[in-house]
Amino acid sequence: MKYVGSAYQKQFAKELKKVYQALTKEEAEIELDKLEEKWGKKYPIVFTSWRNKWENLSVYFKYPADIRKVIYTTNIIESVHRQFRMLTKTKGGFPNDNSLLKLLFMGIQNASKKWTMLVRNWSLTISQLAIHFEGRLDKALNL
Repeated sequence: MKYVGSAYQKQFAKELKKVYQALTKEEAEIELDKLEEKWGKKYPIVFTSWRNKWENLSVYFKYPADIRKVIYTTNIIESVHRQFRMLTKTKGGFPNDNSLLKLLFMGIQNASKKWTMLVRNWSLTISQLAIHFEGRLDKALNL
């Protein structure tokens, strides 16, 4: 998906990758410090939020790289959001929440037929997820 935004936003997003792609929590903290030094005046709310929630955000670093990549890769989520926007933008309103949910459900059913891209190293990733979340994937994996 093509990133839409200003040149500053693109550069910020590129440099932010160094934070969430760091190998360890400690490296991520160093990269976050560097990022804040450069961009803190332009995006103070972003850094305040990250600092206030760092203990929750940084739990992410306890997982192996393959699991983290699935977490931070948003193309699939963006695709779903794009599908939702296409379904709802021409509709003036919905008589109730249930009618909206039905429309979105049917849209996802149709869109899922087109989803063919595999997650890189998926078998390794699913194995790691099964280890980290012992017992929670047994039914889905038919174990």
